[in-house]
Amino acid sequence: MSSTYNHLAGRSLERIGALSDGVFAIAMTLIVLEIRLPELEGAADNASLWSAFVTLGPAFITYVLSFLTLGIFWNGQQTQLSYLAGADRHLAWLYLVFLALVALMPFSTSVLSEHTGLSLAVIIYWANIALLGIAIYACWAYATHAGLLTADTPAAADAAIRRRIIAAQLLYLGGAALSLLSPTVAIGFIVLVQLNFAIAPRIPILSRI
Repeated sequence: MSSTYNHLAGRSLERIGALSDGVFAIAMTLIVLEIRLPELEGAADNASLWSAFVTLGPAFITYVLSFLTLGIFWNGQQTQLSYLAGADRHLAWLYLVFLALVALMPFSTSVLSEHTGLSLAVIIYWANIALLGIAIYACWAYATHAGLLTADTPAAADAAIRRRIIAAQLLYLGGAALSLLSPTVAIGFIVLVQLNFAIAPRIPILSRI
């Protein structure tokens, strides 16, 4: 029985996982390169170095925020891959779109780092996260529709993964909305959201998402 190339391509979950790990590792490294100590005026001393270091506060906050963001999405993709029995070219391309948006994170991080006081910078950063959420949801939705999940995948896992993505995106949307009132408060709120998903505190109302 003959097969077309499209039926043969993109079937390796191992290669998808390996490429994903590489893209995430590079993106996580690039975001720290946005932290650059400004040049010291005149002769360098402890006071001038400390003063320059303090000005990097927003850059460190956005670094932590983006590292948490990337870690959460990496963990989310690994969770999806662990329930897949196989892949096809459509799923491979959906994950490539997802990774393209991961690779965009250093740029949106730099925008936010340099303009933390502007609501538009927060909205641009949120848009990157929103597109990541849409992409990773599309990957999972396609995998379930195409019958690519393992035979023993419980229905509860499907529901939990979908609920997690939707709940997170709604919280991020709330953070973007807060930026219209105060960009600083919005950034703080999103950091708390990311810490919740990273630490997973045993608080009933939070553990359900």
